[in-house]
Amino acid sequence: MEQTSFRVYPYRWAVLLAFMSIIVVNQLLWITFAPITSNAVEYYGVSELSIGLLSLIFMIVYILVSFPASWVIDTYGLRIGVGIGAALTGIFGLARGLVASDYNLVLIAQIVIAIGQPFILNAVTTVAARWFPMKERATATGLGSLAIYLGILVGLVLTPYLAIRSGIPFLLVSYGVVSMIAMVLFFLFIRERPPSPPCPPDQESRSLVVTGLSKMIRQRDFILLLIIFFVGLGAFNAITTWIEEVLNPRGFSITEAGNAGGAMIFGGILGALIIPLLSDRYHRRVPFLIMAVLGATAGLIGVTYASTYSLLLISSFIFGFFLLSAGPIGFQYGAEITYPAPEGTSNGLLLLMGQISGIIFILAMDTFKSPETGSMTRPLLVLIGLMILCLFIGTRLKEAENLRPE
Repeated sequence: MEQTSFRVYPYRWAVLLAFMSIIVVNQLLWITFAPITSNAVEYYGVSELSIGLLSLIFMIVYILVSFPASWVIDTYGLRIGVGIGAALTGIFGLARGLVASDYNLVLIAQIVIAIGQPFILNAVTTVAARWFPMKERATATGLGSLAIYLGILVGLVLTPYLAIRSGIPFLLVSYGVVSMIAMVLFFLFIRERPPSPPCPPDQESRSLVVTGLSKMIRQRDFILLLIIFFVGLGAFNAITTWIEEVLNPRGFSITEAGNAGGAMIFGGILGALIIPLLSDRYHRRVPFLIMAVLGATAGLIGVTYASTYSLLLISSFIFGFFLLSAGPIGFQYGAEITYPAPEGTSNGLLLLMGQISGIIFILAMDTFKSPETGSMTRPLLVLIGLMILCLFIGTRLKEAENLRPE
């Protein structure tokens, strides 16, 4: 006889909010220096690339730690797996503020915070799968991804104002205090799993990490999805890291660059709320992935050529709305097409692609910018070409067979 005794608990929203709070703070700490590169160069007396390294280090560390972090999450669960990331974020977020005047010590703190990042981000689909029914999982994953974007949004918009008005030391101490608060909230409210599953048994069981990984790398649609994430997430990481340098040669100020980045992330937040809801409603992933890549490409063209502030804000919003809405849908689609592989492993592998490409794109954009004007138009055109390639790849994806209404 088929087992049908499963239940959805209201406390799932408390777990998700606790998880989202630590995501927000971790991403805030990552993006801190991107919108104030020139100020930080002057304050620390180092090169632009040295300041870029404070963000780039997160991607480098992610490559090294991603698989171990996914293994810990899938083996020991949320409290231990995500708890490691939460503790490193809270403790060293505050430590970074206490050593704010020393670049080398700040870099060390950034490295430790970066170690915690994959323990947090790789659990987005795991939280959704353990606490939410199938019909809500893209929505839950979308809210988890929304927290990523919200942390970046706060960093891009708030950081320039705090740095200009109160200075970099005050900025880092303030973010450190917020980090400790988020860590405490996480450990207060997080629970491993509900008393009974939120879904039928055939939607819950997962294979071992190593077995699941071996199946993933032989799955055609998952490989295509990896390529899309390689380009899309890498482009996003590179543009947000160099946002000031992308716009400065066209006469945009540090505040305008921060606001453009904020518009990008605000659009992403709306996209992460709206598009996954539609995906869950219509029980489709692929059409929404294709739409997201198409819209993001159009927005990136606008960001590349915008000569007025209003056009820049509109283009940034469109780019963020579509590109970042693809994240949660892609995470959930990846978990569905690789079933019964562990969610943490598929989630982590997709993010890993974006970290690898982020490093490549960040270094390439700095290397191939115009030596005379500092313009990054040429590398941006390459990114546009890659996005068009992803649009074609998206048309080759097939819908997950197990995606159906409950």
